[in-house]
Amino acid sequence: MLRALSKPIRIIFRWQVLVTAAIALPSGFFAGAHGVWSAVLGGLVSIFGGLASAAMLSKSGAQSGGGVLLTAVMAEGIRVGLIVVLLWIVLATYREVVVLAFLGSFIATVLLFAMAFFVREY
Repeated sequence: MLRALSKPIRIIFRWQVLVTAAIALPSGFFAGAHGVWSAVLGGLVSIFGGLASAAMLSKSGAQSGGGVLLTAVMAEGIRVGLIVVLLWIVLATYREVVVLAFLGSFIATVLLFAMAFFVREY
């Protein structure tokens, strides 16, 4: 599936994985295994939200400006909705979550997703 996505989105997903790992390592040092898992889950929430959005955008066959705009808004809605559901699931079920690692990784990867606009296609 990643092969079908545009180059900027693939680059951003790689960056998100690297940032998640970079946050997970010190989290593991300071908070142990729960710190690592919390950081990984925080990154994955954002990554899965971005994948859902990118998949919807890549499947779109919009021909008009209005169709493109509608697809973009729907994809963003799916992304935000999925992120909210995944955040709720993790925080409700993982009792030993290290909130600082979880939210730090989540916020960093969400901000990185917004940087896809600045990545060049060539």
